[in-house]
Amino acid sequence: MTDQTNYKSTRVPLAYENEAFLKGPDGRPLRILAEYAEPLARFRREKIQDTVVFFGSARFRSLSSAEEAVELLARPGSVQPAPAQEQEAHRAQRAVDMSHYYEDARRLAFLLTTWTRTLPGKRHRFVVTTGGGPGIMEAANRGAREAGGKTIGLNIALPFEQIPNAYITPELNFEFHYFFMRKLWFAYLAKALVVFPGGFGTLDELFEILTLAQTEKLAKKMTVLLYGEAYWRRVLNLEALADSGTIAPDDVNLFQFVETPEAAFARLQESLTRDHLQSPPRARRYQPEIATTRR
Repeated sequence: MTDQTNYKSTRVPLAYENEAFLKGPDGRPLRILAEYAEPLARFRREKIQDTVVFFGSARFRSLSSAEEAVELLARPGSVQPAPAQEQEAHRAQRAVDMSHYYEDARRLAFLLTTWTRTLPGKRHRFVVTTGGGPGIMEAANRGAREAGGKTIGLNIALPFEQIPNAYITPELNFEFHYFFMRKLWFAYLAKALVVFPGGFGTLDELFEILTLAQTEKLAKKMTVLLYGEAYWRRVLNLEALADSGTIAPDDVNLFQFVETPEAAFARLQESLTRDHLQSPPRARRYQPEIATTRR
């Protein structure tokens, strides 16, 4: 008589339920795919057809917030040494000086969203989109929200936490792990880009789009506006690149300078109408405007 050993049957998790696998190195392709598929599903559900992206410094504050900081520093009772007080006061006053960029981004997003809400159709056109954080990002989301429109925030998980601002439409509040997937969604849906003064991140995002345009990897017309000519002329000298032959002379025409919210809105309204509203529609099954880069 043969001995039989009793084994206890144990059900193993399905692969897509295996958290250790999904969060481990072998699950990376699935995590990357998820950062494509999940936003795509939400954009379809919310009927987002295309966007206008706002880039700029996360460090700019609203005028009221900057002025409040100056007033607090002016109150007696500070225990900081005099040099530290002077430095703090200088930074606070500088924040007041730069706050007009925050207010201008807010105003431009308001004007743009007010106009786009009048456009016919069931899909939302030229939705104001930002990186979802503070500063210029908050200002643009805020202006669009104040105009009664939807507004998108594409946030990024960072070692120092960047909390999504309070003005993003809740259903369109995203957080990404991978910078390149976040950049993909900036570029895929955008029909225009407005770049306010900013630092390393802003420059990175600006040159990403300019490179795609220069190399004809954008299968669409993209309007790029640099807000604040004096700042950008001081930071960038693209004419030197053209003079050196490292870019073509016409590459300096890939963007335009603007100085006021009203002038920026007029440029956007004109180019978006000409390039994306008056073009004959393509007969195809609906999906968000994701087919905007050449393969």
